Amino acid sequence: MLLRIAVQAKGRLFEETMTMLSESSIKIEQSKRTLLMPAKNFPVEILYLRDDDIPQAVASGIADVGIVGENEFEERAEDAEIIKRLDFSKCRLSIAIPKEIDYDGPQWLNGKKIATSYPGILQRFLDKNGVKAEIHVITGSVEIAPGIGLADCIFDIVSSGSTLVSNNLKEVEVVMKSEAVLIGNKQLCAEKREILSELLFRFDSYKNAEGKKYIILNIPNNKIQAATELLPGMKSPTVTPLATEGWSSLASVIEEKTFWEVIGKLKGLGAEGILVMPIEKMIL
Repeated sequence: MLLRIAVQAKGRLFEETMTMLSESSIKIEQSKRTLLMPAKNFPVEILYLRDDDIPQAVASGIADVGIVGENEFEERAEDAEIIKRLDFSKCRLSIAIPKEIDYDGPQWLNGKKIATSYPGILQRFLDKNGVKAEIHVITGSVEIAPGIGLADCIFDIVSSGSTLVSNNLKEVEVVMKSEAVLIGNKQLCAEKREILSELLFRFDSYKNAEGKKYIILNIPNNKIQAATELLPGMKSPTVTPLATEGWSSLASVIEEKTFWEVIGKLKGLGAEGILVMPIEKMIL
């Protein structure tokens, strides 16, 4: 029995999804001509679809689970469930208006024409705020709509915001934040849920290792306590006595974002022979 996973056929979400599968030791051969591809070493098969088709495919049982942007899942409003947030492909859905216009809240949108590729999410936001506006549905290049007189403002995906700036727009209202999510059919059988559980375990092991390094160093024994406070690791560092009297080897895990700051403090404590290595997987 195979667990069928629907994934986006191309784009940034596709690339990050395939990286996660690869780093979870799931080997998938990629072919532009094949829509359904089984893994070589794990009981899953990959179904390549358009991102906006994934929620319906999972809800209807064509696929058992799917990896898709939360924005697409919310827009389609299909009867599936979010199993796990995957912490990549992050963005937000926002309202943006010409930058020379003053914005005083959602009431500004009354009577306006809003261009978007996400009419469902936008309509729910308007209804929640008691706003009456005209929604103009566009597929692609939504940001040009105000500049050519097609709409007064837009509701679209924002990542860095550079596209808005280049089109003389400013972000004024964040309606929702989005990231890649693993969604699942609500009627999965016990056998497939067991495969899914192992898949989630592998995903967690990969994600736990992100942004972390394994560090080994030599430290004077009278500085071990101070070094331990800098390097708590998963529970506490491993300390091993060295042949040289008065010294020990200390091994731990360090966050990459604080790496240089911590290294500087360790050197200040007298640490020597500092060795730093990447972590491929981390099982907590």
